[in-house]
Parts: sequence; C-alpha cells; structure tokens
Amino acid sequence: MSKIRVAVLTVSDTASKDASADRSGPAIKDIVLQNGCECAESQIVPDDEAQIRAAVREWAARRVADWIITTGGTGFGVRDRTPEAVRPLLEREAPGIVHLLLSSSLQKTPFAALARPVAGTVQDSLVVTLPGSVKAVKENLEALLQSGVVSHAIDLIRGGSGKDVHATLAASTLQAAESSPAPTHSHEHHHHHHHGHPSGHRVPVPRTALSHDPSAPVSARHRVSPYPLISLESALECIFRQVQPLDPREAPVTSALRGCVLAEDIHAPQDVPSTLTTNVDGYAVRSSDPPGTYKVLTPRTHALATPLPAGHVFRINTGAPLPAGTDAVLMVEDTRLADADADGEEREIEALAQVAQGENARRPGSDVRKGDLALEKGTVVHAHGGEIGTMAFVGRQKVLVHPMPVVAILSTGNELLDIQTPQEMDGDGWGGIWDTNRPSLQAALEGMGYKVLDLGIVPDDLDKHIAVLRRGLEEADLVLTTGGTSMGASDLLKPVIERHLQGTIHFGRVKIKPGKPTTFATAPVPGKRPVPIFALPGNPASALVTFHVFALPALRRLGGWPVARSQLPRVRLQGTMPLDPRVEFHRVTVVADSEGLKAYSTGGQRSSRVASLAGANALVILPATTDDGPRELRSGEMVEAILIGELQVQH
Repeated sequence: MSKIRVAVLTVSDTASKDASADRSGPAIKDIVLQNGCECAESQIVPDDEAQIRAAVREWAARRVADWIITTGGTGFGVRDRTPEAVRPLLEREAPGIVHLLLSSSLQKTPFAALARPVAGTVQDSLVVTLPGSVKAVKENLEALLQSGVVSHAIDLIRGGSGKDVHATLAASTLQAAESSPAPTHSHEHHHHHHHGHPSGHRVPVPRTALSHDPSAPVSARHRVSPYPLISLESALECIFRQVQPLDPREAPVTSALRGCVLAEDIHAPQDVPSTLTTNVDGYAVRSSDPPGTYKVLTPRTHALATPLPAGHVFRINTGAPLPAGTDAVLMVEDTRLADADADGEEREIEALAQVAQGENARRPGSDVRKGDLALEKGTVVHAHGGEIGTMAFVGRQKVLVHPMPVVAILSTGNELLDIQTPQEMDGDGWGGIWDTNRPSLQAALEGMGYKVLDLGIVPDDLDKHIAVLRRGLEEADLVLTTGGTSMGASDLLKPVIERHLQGTIHFGRVKIKPGKPTTFATAPVPGKRPVPIFALPGNPASALVTFHVFALPALRRLGGWPVARSQLPRVRLQGTMPLDPRVEFHRVTVVADSEGLKAYSTGGQRSSRVASLAGANALVILPATTDDGPRELRSGEMVEAILIGELQVQH
C-alpha cells in the first residue's frame, strides 16, 4: 500500500494566536512520520465550530489526505466543540475506533472517561479527533498505529480488499498454532476476527450463486436457506458500505430541486442588497431636507443614476433602490398630498417630518455580504421552500446537486392481479389476490418526491424476470421488488440476480420481524455504477416496513444524504408490547402532545395484515429478547422509532 497521507488540525484558541504554543500538532507529525506516513498539510484554528468544520471539509473535498487528525477540543471545557464540529460531516461513523481510543486511554487514567472522541469517514478521508495533551495523543496514536487499525481502514476506504492484513493475520495465527502445545481437553478453540466492527457483529461477505438453480427439478431446491441470518446492524452497515451518492449535476434553481441535496457550498456572489434600498413604501429624500413641500419624481420621470435635484423627492416602493443623492426614506404616513394632475398622479407632497440619515433604508450587504456562506454542502432542499428561497435571494441561478434517484418497482407472482386492469386467471376457480405492494410503495415514493418507473407484475417465468430486471437496472438508479424472496421453487429473484445478471447478493436474510427474507444485492450495468436491488418480502406489511427500514436509507444515501443524518427519534409507549427473539418493527401511531411523543399500537401485527399500516405513522423498534432479559416492554418506556408519516397533534 502506498504511503498514508496525513493532515493535522490543531484546535486551540491559544495556539491560533501563537503557533509556538502548539505542542500536540508537532508531536503528531513526528509520530506519523516515524511510522512511514507522509504529512500532507497542517493548520491551526481556534476553538470555533465553523472554522473547524470548514478546515476538515475543505481537506476532504480536495482529497489532500487519507487520514485527517484533529487535536484538542474534545473534552468538557466550555470552548471544547471539536466533536460537534466534526460529527455532522461524517458519512460513515466508526464507533469501533472510538472504543479503541477510549479503552486504551482508560488503561492509563480514569480521566479518559471525560474524553469525547469521534471518528469516521468524510468522502475518501478517515477523520479521527484526538485530545489536546501530548501524552494522550501519543497513547492514542500508539493504539491506532501499532494495531494496524488505521492502515487496514485506509486500505478499505481506498477500495482495497484488506488481503495483506488478512494474510498477516492468517500467518500469525498459523505460526501461533504450530508453536503452541496440543490442547489438554476436548473443547475446540475458535478465533474470530471481527475487523473492529462495533457491537461484535460480523458484516456478511458477499458470495456468488448461493441461490438454487431454477432449471433444476423442484426436488433439488434448497431445504435450508444458504444465506446467513444477519443482524439489523450488519444489514444497515452493509447497505451504507455499498451505496454511494449519485454523481452531482448542475440544475437550475427552481421548485424541481425539492428533495435534492446540495453538492457544493452556496456563497453569495454579491452583496444583498447590492445598493442602498428602502424597507418601506414612501419617498427617497436627503436627510438634510426639512419638512415642506416637494415635487414628486418617479422611476418613469427620473433615472436612478442621476442625482436627485433640490426641491424634489422620489416615490419608491419597498425593496427598491434609492436614487443617487438620497440617503433616507420618508414614510407615506409622514406625508400629505399637496397637488395632483387631472389623472390623479401626484405632483407635489408635503413632508411632515425630517428623517435621519439611513432611516427606513437597508445598506448594501446588510442582509448578506459577497462571499458569505448561505447554504452548506449536504443541505437537503426541502419542499417548504426555505432553501430554494435562499438560493434565489443571493442570486444563484444554477447549483450543483446530487439528483434524486429514479426507482423502478415491480411485483412478482402468478397469483397477483392488478387492481386497475384485472385479468381472469386460469385454474380451478381461485381468483388470485390483488397486488397491494406496488400501489402502496409508489404512493410512498412519489409522496417523498421520487420518480417511479412502474414495471408492473412479473409472472413466475425465468425469461420475463430477466428481461424486466434488466430494464429496471438500465433505466433506474435503484430497483425495488416485492415477493419471490423466500424458499419456494418459483421464487426466482435471487437466482436471476446471481446467475443471469452477474449480481452479488450482499445479504439474503435479516433477523427482524417482519421482513426476515429481505434481500439486498447490487448488479453491474455497462456505463454506470452497480445498481442496488432491494427484494422485499411479498406480504404487504412486511414490504412497507422493510422499505422504510432498508430501501429508504439507501435512496437517501444515493441522493447525497450523509449517513449521520439517519437519526431516530424516541417515543413513549402507550401500552405493553411483547418482545420477540428477533428485532421487531411494531406499527404504531405517534401522537405529539404537551408531554412529548406517544406511541399507540395499531393492533395485530401479522406481516400479511396491511390494515395495521393504515393508521400508522411510525415503526417502533422493539429489541430482541435475551436469555436473562425482559419478555415485554411496559407502557411508559422509551423506544426508538422510524417515522413514516406526519405526526398527529393532540390538544
């Protein structure tokens, strides 16, 4: 692996005024150089959130460093704001690195419990925040460098496989096994390498063609799923590792931007207002003009660039620029009509008051100065109009954004009927079932602003599956299917993805309720990056729940949302809820009142019972049972929730 490029940011009010006071920054440079790294850049900033964030963002955007290290501002001091500055930038957080830093420091001093480090990736850079003391910096870097954690992480961020680290580990394990004495008891010894992933869970490694061969007879199908049953945390981690934002494009500043994410900082190209303007309806005057009678000029009779002649006022409306030679505005309420022509047009007015210089006027740049940051990169352009209004306000006509992804949806199964175009089914009188999933998913997607490509209902036919999925991969940014993910002989999605589309199944089962057979894959497409595929269960409630849990975060990531934006609110249960051996997403109605957010169950939670979603606006996340844990959550307990609709307000 090529040399690791390091950028060092010292955060200190004192050192920003006197660089000689910086002790930890030079110590970091010495240590990384001794460990074969290259120090690409360094900078000192005060304990100011905006300046810290700007420095890290700028380095990551310019890709000057593989590893950005900050030092200082991670404690509980009044001015310690480094974690708050860096955390919003993180696209993929690294809690395992944070745990390593804290555990290594706690071995030295209990006061390490007061440290607040954060770590993760910003674009293609690993960012780690260290304390400000030289002693703590040395201890933390020793833990990161000698263990090989940083080099392994950067290899993976660069797109490597980490095979060198695996080879070293394998060799050391073999050497240890060969040199160790034979076991004296019959129990096997197992070594598990978790690569530093948090919570001890193991992220699944994609394997090819685990699915059954659809050309083989039914008797040859799998009786046990070949796909490992993984945790919710592993599944989400896998999705965020595989799904990256769509390439930015330039777009005009119109209402069509709603839902897009800014791919650049928006700076004001000019002062706003650009000249002295009025903030009331009235008359532009010289502040030296006393009360009296004045002739009235208007934009029709006087050019703004021409100085206002003596004995005149200039009629002006709110927001308009003042003409040359004037420095204040007299309100309409402080005047009286003195003379008008036959058409009612004002000729003269009487000024009843004298105004001070600058009164009722806005100075150039008083709202925004040229070069000011108006909106940050990563800002979501919401439908309420504030972001679009801000861009228009500062005079931006075009802007660089991550576009909202196009979603292809389809349902699978011979038994399905389209509610709008039902066709009589062959058979013994059984009429089939209505396709619930496509209409509900299309409503959810279009309500969020996504463009939907409806590929219809696909029968249980291999060739038709291949043709429809290929169209979806070519024309959309994400493919969403329902049905065909379980163990039936006619369940074709996994075989088609693996055997005919050269795709990779990243996971095929998740330990959640509902939604166990949820499948996530990617498939290569000529001329574009691999396209994500979410094959959701066919049961209506399961399909909608897993859409919100898995597909929606992937869509947001494709659209440029930072991973760190996936935050879950907490709600208070209004009734006892039993727990299951699997993590359960229980459909609820969340109501906001003076006491906070309250969650009411919508009743029976069968995966086929779509009625339980009719009144639901959230999914509460119920933890899995443990051997020594509770079997239910009681009314009044707080749990995390995924909001899937508007909050209800209770008065």
